[in-house]
Amino acid sequence: MVESKQTQGMWGGRFAEGPDALFCAINDSLPVDWRLVQQDVRGSIAWARALGTVGVLSAEEVVTLVRGLERVSAEAAEMHAPPTESGAEDVHSWVEMRLVAMLGVLGKKLHTGRSRNDQVATDLRLWSMEAMDGLLAEVRSVQEALISLGEATVEVVICGYTHLQRAQPVSFAHWCLAYVEMLERDVARAAVARAGAAQCPLGCGALAGTAYPIDRDAIAAELGFDGICRNSLDAVSDRDFVVDALAFAAVCSVHLSRMAEDLIIYASQEFGFVEPDDGMASGSSLMPQKKNPDALELLRGKCGRLMAAHAAMLTTLKGLPLSYNKDLQEDKAILFGAVDELSLCLRIAARVVRGLKVNAERCREAARRGGTMATELADYLVSRGVPFREAHEQVGRIVRASIVSGLELDEMPMEVMREHAPAIGADAGQWLALSGALARRNAAGGTSPQQVRRALVEARRRTGASSPTSAEARGVHR
Repeated sequence: MVESKQTQGMWGGRFAEGPDALFCAINDSLPVDWRLVQQDVRGSIAWARALGTVGVLSAEEVVTLVRGLERVSAEAAEMHAPPTESGAEDVHSWVEMRLVAMLGVLGKKLHTGRSRNDQVATDLRLWSMEAMDGLLAEVRSVQEALISLGEATVEVVICGYTHLQRAQPVSFAHWCLAYVEMLERDVARAAVARAGAAQCPLGCGALAGTAYPIDRDAIAAELGFDGICRNSLDAVSDRDFVVDALAFAAVCSVHLSRMAEDLIIYASQEFGFVEPDDGMASGSSLMPQKKNPDALELLRGKCGRLMAAHAAMLTTLKGLPLSYNKDLQEDKAILFGAVDELSLCLRIAARVVRGLKVNAERCREAARRGGTMATELADYLVSRGVPFREAHEQVGRIVRASIVSGLELDEMPMEVMREHAPAIGADAGQWLALSGALARRNAAGGTSPQQVRRALVEARRRTGASSPTSAEARGVHR
């Protein structure tokens, strides 16, 4: 058997021989879980104090251990890469190894009543809480960018689509607010994931709880948790908080991907509604005229990896018996990678939106073409006493006639429209104006300028976004 240079460390007494190098390759996790080093130190300090409270350690020993752990924390903070040359199996064994090297036998007392099972669960929960806080701030940054863009484009009329077919005119700001709402639901999902992580498992031991009268509530409070995990079997094997974090990441990435898809379409020469700034686009190695929305395409592409991370974690958990199993070691690579990817996506999304140029004239032209005012004409007929189903049919015939003639609805002669809808009067033209079409959508949640401005104020209040940015600074082309 080929043995590694690593000793069995904290678990070797049961074994006559050291671990095979190939086993170490699949088992050792230090390159991945090194991210948890500061959380591991924090948890260890809290555990040392708890052991002191119940008399396992003297007051002097607690002070010495805490100082030693603070030195380990400072040493780790200076490192630019995981200390794989140390031979440590994971971050927990590295911290203990360094503590023993500093303090001798006293360092070996710290693990009394504690297992790596509750230790790693505590570390990962602390890390997840911080990660969710960071991602939430980045979601808010995207919302702020959308709100600022919306404030500059309330009067910009754009074509709304269903089935990617022209449907009805809406305010460009209304489009911005739609994504603000999607992201607000993501904020709620991030909060759920954080709350799920904010239960402290420390003191649950390997699976059965600790044999020492530890005040687990005091440990939880010291570490910033909301409470304690109530069942030791569940505490060491639960990774629902990871699933919740990955679910948030997956759904948020879908929202970002949808926004990217919209903007990719809008930025095409066929649409020409928007243009990303040069810093968020690329050219072609062959075609000099190209300006490709690569940042948006990559944003859209990242979605698949984030969705896969959620599926991967659920698959890892499926069928695991209680309580802890080493399969759970895979959770960190999945979670860390997803958090990194989503963070990048959110920062890119905010940057793209802030630099977006809107071509108001192209938006307006698209908003009035393709029969987008047909619903307005049907509503007009309803105002003249025509039942809606009849109005719908009559306007459909007018639309067909407009297609044949090559005219838009607001260009059709009144006498031609009356052939299909006798109730049409001289005032019908007023209903076919874009400004009137938007103004009439004045119910709560609608696209009227009044409702949109109200929604923007509320969105800025709800998200805590900073003060508005001027329309001129937003790059809106009138």
